[in-house]
Amino acid sequence: MKRTGAQIIWESLLRQGVSTVFGYPGGAILPAYDAMTQYPMRHILVRHEQGATHMADGFARATGQVGVAIATSGPGATNMVTGIATAMLDSSPIVCITGQVGSKLIGSDAFQETDITGVTLPITKHNYLVTRADDVAPTIREAFHVAASGRPGPVLIDITKDAQQSSAEFDWDAAEPKLRGYRPDRRPAPVDYQKAIALIKNARRPVILAGRGIIQSEAGQQVVAFAERTQTPIAMTLLGLGGVAASHELNLGMMGMHGEAWVNTAIQEADLLLAFGMRFDDRVTGNLKTYAPHAKKIHIDIDPAEINKNVPVDVALVGDLREVLVELLPHVPVAEHVEWLARINELKGDSAVRDIQNLPDNGHLYAAHVINDIWRETDGNAIVVTDVGQHQMWEAQYYKHNTPRSLITSGGLGTMGFALPAAIGAKIAKPDAEVWVVVGDGGFQMTMCELATVMQENIDINVAIINNGFLGMVRQWQEFFYEKRYAATPLVNPNFTKLAEAFGLTGITVTKRGEVVPAVRAARNHKGGVVIDFQVEQEDSVYPMVPAGADLHAMIRRPSPIVETAADA
Repeated sequence: MKRTGAQIIWESLLRQGVSTVFGYPGGAILPAYDAMTQYPMRHILVRHEQGATHMADGFARATGQVGVAIATSGPGATNMVTGIATAMLDSSPIVCITGQVGSKLIGSDAFQETDITGVTLPITKHNYLVTRADDVAPTIREAFHVAASGRPGPVLIDITKDAQQSSAEFDWDAAEPKLRGYRPDRRPAPVDYQKAIALIKNARRPVILAGRGIIQSEAGQQVVAFAERTQTPIAMTLLGLGGVAASHELNLGMMGMHGEAWVNTAIQEADLLLAFGMRFDDRVTGNLKTYAPHAKKIHIDIDPAEINKNVPVDVALVGDLREVLVELLPHVPVAEHVEWLARINELKGDSAVRDIQNLPDNGHLYAAHVINDIWRETDGNAIVVTDVGQHQMWEAQYYKHNTPRSLITSGGLGTMGFALPAAIGAKIAKPDAEVWVVVGDGGFQMTMCELATVMQENIDINVAIINNGFLGMVRQWQEFFYEKRYAATPLVNPNFTKLAEAFGLTGITVTKRGEVVPAVRAARNHKGGVVIDFQVEQEDSVYPMVPAGADLHAMIRRPSPIVETAADA
């Protein structure tokens, strides 16, 4: 079967099960775009290539499948870099296909030539430069295997223009990946299981640290079974939220820099930490020298590079989390930790304000009001996609996620501008799901051009802008650590309601607490894109807060009473 390299791209993607790609055309990828018209492929035209990678990322996080983004050479490819790095830090499986100048021009500084494989080498799981049509199919098959297997991540394929234009035999079966060195044995040794069981048996104050690996390996059922069998409380990372239902009695809530105070204190007092699919990020640990000083540590992760990277552990079980727990569970002794759970409840005290559905209204509109009301109106059943900053932390605190993949957010890289395009990808992946974008006024303006994509594709998503007139999290740091010198953080914003209308969407402005629920209901009842400008208190801060590099238990607490601010103690 003779096909051009361009045709082989689409033949291969279809056989990989891909039905939608996100992209932007240009000269070096034009042969592929021309061939696309011959195939039943849905193409979402973005307004910026960064948006394409975030959309592919959102698609992948919503489904667990590989998302695909496509762009041309030079600036088209380099515009994808931030999105690729975002996927890399959060272990999201995407494949980015870029066009490249003709193979004979490589190295000549030809028009729109960039060594994109060199540029992305540190931020991809693997990347490829394809210069022959014969290599297109094998490379695409291998790229999908690499992106989705083991610890997922982004893969880039750079295909020269002449490789797209020339022809080759298309043999899908012969293109099967042959990566013997990439199929390592990830089964822990029996002696390691025995060491882990001994530590679990002797623990009196254990805590499970639940990360995104629970969602990636679909291990939620096994984690809950372990927690219930051993009566071990569960602390969640930001990216792990939803992996264990927030409503479960053993789920303590989020840990880390803006985690719950009682969670961080419990970790510091624990005598055993069970790290399930998490990587001991600095936002989780605080000062490593004082982190969980009394605790033995068991680390289960599919990536051996994460073992002992940040925190030395006593037992490492390298493998797929669900498979390891299936093997471990029958041998784990039943236990009760009545005193330990009582101690944690004592730590909570009356500070669990976020369990109160009706936050007080004192005439000011706080982000906590907005997030809490969206949670109540959606019954916690929406997919929420957040950007990065204060609103991201408030969402994690005030929206209770009970199902996996219901929170999509940029964790490791902290990418402003992520939310809107990622939400588009999530909605394309899950057309029947209710999708909300929760975004700050700063991050929204980085990729708000994708409202045009929402309009063109008639995508039914709701955008909640938490508009405080500042780069909020940076302003908070300036308040706490720079004596309120607000350098370059105040924002002069456009009229977001009129902006939405200019894109052919519905815009709503909210300035009072009583207007929140009607606005949310109006958005939910409207078919099509809706942008709500929630003009909230300008100088509110996220509490608690562990200063960067400080001890995990050394949290900055809110100085004024909860009832006056409707935010966390």
